Amino acid sequence: MRAGPSQEEIRRHNLGALLRHVHLGGPTSRAELTSRMGLNRSTIMALTSDLTAAGLVREELPRETGRAGRPSLVVRPESSRVYVFAFDLGPDRLVAARVGLGGVILDRREAVRRRGAFDLDEVVGALAGFARQMHRKTRADTVCVGAAAAVAGGVRKSDGVVRYGPNLLAVDVPFGEALSKKLALGLPVTVGNDANLGALAEHTRGVGAAVRDLIYLHGDVGVGGGVIAGGHLLGGHEGFGGEVGHMVVHPGGRLCGCGSHGCLEAEVGERALLEAAGRAPDGLAEGPLGRDAVRAVVDAADRGDIVAQDALSRVGDWLGLGVANLVNIFNPEMVVFGGMLREIYLGAAAQVRSRLALDALPAHREKLRLRTSALADDATLVGAAELAFAHVLADPLEALARAGG
Repeated sequence: MRAGPSQEEIRRHNLGALLRHVHLGGPTSRAELTSRMGLNRSTIMALTSDLTAAGLVREELPRETGRAGRPSLVVRPESSRVYVFAFDLGPDRLVAARVGLGGVILDRREAVRRRGAFDLDEVVGALAGFARQMHRKTRADTVCVGAAAAVAGGVRKSDGVVRYGPNLLAVDVPFGEALSKKLALGLPVTVGNDANLGALAEHTRGVGAAVRDLIYLHGDVGVGGGVIAGGHLLGGHEGFGGEVGHMVVHPGGRLCGCGSHGCLEAEVGERALLEAAGRAPDGLAEGPLGRDAVRAVVDAADRGDIVAQDALSRVGDWLGLGVANLVNIFNPEMVVFGGMLREIYLGAAAQVRSRLALDALPAHREKLRLRTSALADDATLVGAAELAFAHVLADPLEALARAGG
């Protein structure tokens, strides 16, 4: 029979818990940490001393107190010293950022990605190049403690292989391994599905920060989803969970990039909206595509364009049906629309709500909140940063030692 956790295991757990409070909540007084963590003042003092000595946090007097007596020291994350690299690989863009402890974006690079055949060397070369540019600007005393990437496709969690990415034209691509080698940081690059990481970001830092049951729907060219249940991200057995864009809502409907017909992605994605609005180019490599093209349709509808309004209404109806199915299955407290779906929802909210009223169970929809992403275009990037910080928050001192800090 296994004995209970050792004192050292308890200490490491508490160090991670305290660092998580400061990382997610920002500067926090010792008194608040004592209350939130249910530990005594001397234990909190010892934990903050250990984290301060490691260079992960610093303590300082509060700027304003407004209370009599000796003020409680405030614990702040060392955002400028401890950081991760976060990457976002989408159908139309490549983004890299250096993100400090506490979620502060310290530096950022972005480039347009051409649609077409997936070139692994080109993609990892561009992202690693961005990281090297940012790394050259850091001080000598800074330390990178992790790296992670959000990818628009199904990612196998065990090795970071992109098993399928129909909108990237990528199949069985060893993306995590290739980017890790190119970065040459001595740290692996953790890879996750972009919509799953968007859900994580909105749950930790966005509109759903206090919500334990949440669905995040993300749209670029296609549609993906992430599900937070009981405060935890549902990833699935191999990491492929959340592919709600390939839920069939219209049997025999539009052809989807996955090869099926009538998927949610096929009925509400970029191509469906632009074709319904009479704005689709002849070829995917030409003409107005991407979020700007979607926003143009929404703007036109706002100005009274009947064709654009009809297109939004049609797409909004299918989106509402998809949301109703998800609401009936998962009973979330909130559904968040991100990426291009943020724009589509804003233009078709009445249609989505009407469909929910028809097809969602009354008990499931009566307290449901529909919201747009607070993190907007950065949701997936912020989620990648949180994925990179996860092992640091689990065991701060061990993670720092592995990073050479």
